Amino acid sequence: MSNEMNPLTRRQFVQRAGQIAMSATAVTAMAGRAGGQPASDRKIRIGVVGGGFGSSFYWHEHPNCVVQAVSDLDPDRRSHLMERYRCERSYESLEKLILDPQVEAVAIFTGAPDHARHAILAMEAGKHVIVAVPAAQTLEDCQRLREVKERTGRTYMMAETTWYRAYTIAAADLYRQGAFGELFYSECEYYHPRSPESILNFWVRDGKRTWRWGMPPMLYPTHSTGFLVAVTGERLVEVSCLGFTGPTLDIYRKRDNVYNNPFSAQAGLFKTDRGHMSRCNVFFVDGVAHGERAQWFGTELAYYMPGSGGQPFKIQGAKAPDWKSVPDFWERLPEPLRHESGHGGSHTFLTHEFVSALVEEREPAIDLYEALAMTAPGIVAHESSLKGGEQMKIPCFDRRPKELT
Repeated sequence: MSNEMNPLTRRQFVQRAGQIAMSATAVTAMAGRAGGQPASDRKIRIGVVGGGFGSSFYWHEHPNCVVQAVSDLDPDRRSHLMERYRCERSYESLEKLILDPQVEAVAIFTGAPDHARHAILAMEAGKHVIVAVPAAQTLEDCQRLREVKERTGRTYMMAETTWYRAYTIAAADLYRQGAFGELFYSECEYYHPRSPESILNFWVRDGKRTWRWGMPPMLYPTHSTGFLVAVTGERLVEVSCLGFTGPTLDIYRKRDNVYNNPFSAQAGLFKTDRGHMSRCNVFFVDGVAHGERAQWFGTELAYYMPGSGGQPFKIQGAKAPDWKSVPDFWERLPEPLRHESGHGGSHTFLTHEFVSALVEEREPAIDLYEALAMTAPGIVAHESSLKGGEQMKIPCFDRRPKELT
């Protein structure tokens, strides 16, 4: 597996700075509109694929969106989606749904190994896409996604929930205000422990092992890497990662493991394109910690998220705001979406950002380049852990200068 697909040159670094500025402008425009009001009366006709996680969003509540069709391989899940989104049209598969000329965008919430393939099929069919995490599981699929997105010109967004947790939004606001000084170190964590009984319930469906069975934790990295990329826009360019083989994995995952993966927990120390440090953990199964959490350290400000281990919320430093808790930021949403939602309140924000980007004909905040910046580091980190923590370079998948395309 090559790690030299697109190393970050000085020219690309300069261009990347411009992209960060453009992304920040887009986010500010979306967030700053008075009352989160829509920019026009246009309705985006969306198709929703995946009746599990895909049923937890709010397309039917957004003033600029209509659910045109739904799809799931399971008839019961199709029915659930139709009821949830008040939709009368359904298809047995994504492949059939994307042939519907009235569907202009597709929300893809299928199994992780299918995300890249399904996104490519939809974009090739002329559809805009929002896709569950991660974007891909191989560097080759990362490359393929970029090629198809740039050739078709379709909009791609990844539904990374970490990006729109209130704590992350607050950290990004503070960063843009310069409150951190130089943000030189971050710690980002995603812990997903389960008992043996719940492992079987979660990883086995209808008597068959799901895609989750044996999956390397670092192939699902974005709930951790997103805490840095969403706040600073940095790229993770090098990693040394270690893995742990716990007793639960040995009992339940080692046999017939399609990933050939020996690890139930992985921890990576990353270097960024600005010479900063980020420690990212992803633990599955073994361990008793749970949840998603980060802390960011700057030369002038330190910011600590609360966590399941009893860690308190705290911001300290000369420029620290006088907050007892972070704002909910609901004023940045249309009125119907100002309510609690999944993954720390992120689902309504993800809904609004994708629909708004299409209505306003701009790239979403979590576009393909941000998605790959959160996904590819985990792929390389897993390779590093298989090599005992060898320091490895991470390829850059940002938009290429025209003379390189």
